[in-house]
Amino acid sequence: MEEKELIEKAQKGDRKALTELVKMYEQTVYNFSFKICRNKERAEHTMQETFLSMVKNLHQFSGDSKLSTWLYRVVANHCLMLARSESKYGFTSIDDDEALIDEKNLADWKVTPEHVTENNELKKILDEAIQKLAPEYRVVFMLRDVEGLSTEETAKIVELSIPAVKSRLHRARAFLRNELNKRLAYE
Repeated sequence: MEEKELIEKAQKGDRKALTELVKMYEQTVYNFSFKICRNKERAEHTMQETFLSMVKNLHQFSGDSKLSTWLYRVVANHCLMLARSESKYGFTSIDDDEALIDEKNLADWKVTPEHVTENNELKKILDEAIQKLAPEYRVVFMLRDVEGLSTEETAKIVELSIPAVKSRLHRARAFLRNELNKRLAYE
């Protein structure tokens, strides 16, 4: 059964079709939740909240976009609300361009590219840097650079203009570059 047919049946109350939709997207939703929330328990909580939202609001889904796009939006919103309610995680502000790029921390990229890229240590460093991103920036970075969605799709999901998405992506990349430069300068 195709997704469109499943959605139509689920919107009419067919539980089997709804279960099938959950099965289709549970791994995608969990993986994206984990990438944004950076914590297994928060990702599981977000996944549950996302599917609960889907069950409650599927009748409002118009089909103008892909269901995955709609679910990405729900996940992003839940993760952002969770992050706001748990402000104790102390995200670093990256709104200040001056503080974002510190020239003295720039590493010599000629030394490290191919050898370090596949290194597990680099993966760990990158993961830690991503975790420091403010949730609003992390969502955009994950959708564009990790999930591979277009700028337009990302803008729809996070309900921002395309220039705002580009700005957040630029700031997220600059923040990550700066974080990696700091860490790799000591390697």
